[in-house]
Amino acid sequence: MSASTGAAARTRRNGTRPTSGVAAVPVTRRDIVLHGNVVSFLEAGATSGGPVVVLLHGLASSALTWEAVLPLLGRHCHVIAPDLLGHGRSAKPGSGDYSLGAYAAEVRDLLLVLGLDRATVIGHSFGGGVAMQYAHQFPELVERVGLVSSGGLGSDVTPALRAATLPGANTVLRAVSAITPAWLGRLGHRLARLLPGADVDGVLSAFDTFADSGARGAFVHTVRGSLDGAGQRLAGTDRLYLLDRIPVLLVGGSRDPVIPVEHTRAAHVALPDSRLEIFDGGGHFPHIERARRFADLVEEFVTTTTPARADLETLRRRLREASHEVPAAD
Repeated sequence: MSASTGAAARTRRNGTRPTSGVAAVPVTRRDIVLHGNVVSFLEAGATSGGPVVVLLHGLASSALTWEAVLPLLGRHCHVIAPDLLGHGRSAKPGSGDYSLGAYAAEVRDLLLVLGLDRATVIGHSFGGGVAMQYAHQFPELVERVGLVSSGGLGSDVTPALRAATLPGANTVLRAVSAITPAWLGRLGHRLARLLPGADVDGVLSAFDTFADSGARGAFVHTVRGSLDGAGQRLAGTDRLYLLDRIPVLLVGGSRDPVIPVEHTRAAHVALPDSRLEIFDGGGHFPHIERARRFADLVEEFVTTTTPARADLETLRRRLREASHEVPAAD
């Protein structure tokens, strides 16, 4: 069973399925040049006039991680899923800024170029850290936040990602990407017995991206900025209070082998008005494993919550409430 709170649980108990009976919409890919770099993104539901939803992928992934969700969620929402810098079909500059703040600014600028501003921002894994950073940097542009198997909610993370912070990681990844397709297929079957749900799909997709030297470099740069040998360096928990007046959706898989689901549960305790959905038996990619359920959940979240209306004065007041002056040392 899943764990749910608020109106979302009541709606599901009543049997309502928001996307039922509505035809899926086409998904298109668009490329633009932003700050001299190509930014590629998938778009669905642009003509629906519905609320704007931005989907942010995780490390070594791309907008394609949302491929099954986009045509469903696009029925009632205008959905934008970018390939973040260094990922997918977007540019992979060797000297690029792969920090959380830079990714958040990239998302903002993309939306502004597209004539969009306020949006619901949903991030998976590392993308969850970007979503939280976006809400902190640009509160006036955020209506809701969704965190899916999110990073930044605790230090624990799979040892494989911690290993990517070590010297020589780029060389190792290059070797991994050179594995023959047949050998890789056999590895995938072995992993299938160890990893829940569609986690194997996510792992093999990451292997594919490592064949691109630019993607490998971007991955290593990003990992080293967000992780170290001890685990995650992303620190979203100390700023979670800034989300307590924004509708927040928390989603996790009960058998996530990458980021412990306890991180998601703890975030719900810190944000008691948030909506929590745990996919029983699910892994690190709930939006891939159960795309329809995930799309219904997000649509329900968007259509049954009142969008936040923050501004800089609101942020100033919240920061002052949580701050205090330190007496001068003698």
